[in-house]
Amino acid sequence: MKVSARNVFKGTVSEVHNGTVNAEVVLTLAGGETLVAVVTLASIKSLGIAVGKEAIALIKAPWVMLMTESSDIRLSARNCLEGKVSRVSEGSVNSEVVVQLSGGTEVFSIVTREAVDELGLKPGVSATAVIKASHVVLGVPA
Repeated sequence: MKVSARNVFKGTVSEVHNGTVNAEVVLTLAGGETLVAVVTLASIKSLGIAVGKEAIALIKAPWVMLMTESSDIRLSARNCLEGKVSRVSEGSVNSEVVVQLSGGTEVFSIVTREAVDELGLKPGVSATAVIKASHVVLGVPA
């Protein structure tokens, strides 16, 4: 499968919480981190998503927000993944920032050059990747 999303995470469904219209799916990644997705009940059924099943999470890099010094901040976003900046590729307007999580997973984010400067994002700096559960698209192997 080839996709344009910079973040493609393989994992195992560890929890499914059904609601009236949507379900919350918790995916455990290879490094032990968890990623929460909110999908429709129709998607749960059509994809056959169930605990123990393998799934793939797709997240476009512009949907990944970054923050530093996050220890005293609480957010409504379900996915706050802590790690360290491993590299920054600067463009004329935006930059790609890669945050490596403790389990080795890399999360790609596209932010403005101004944000890179304001947050002091450079290799070795602690950063948190913030991803809304509704921005996580799930897929399953065919």
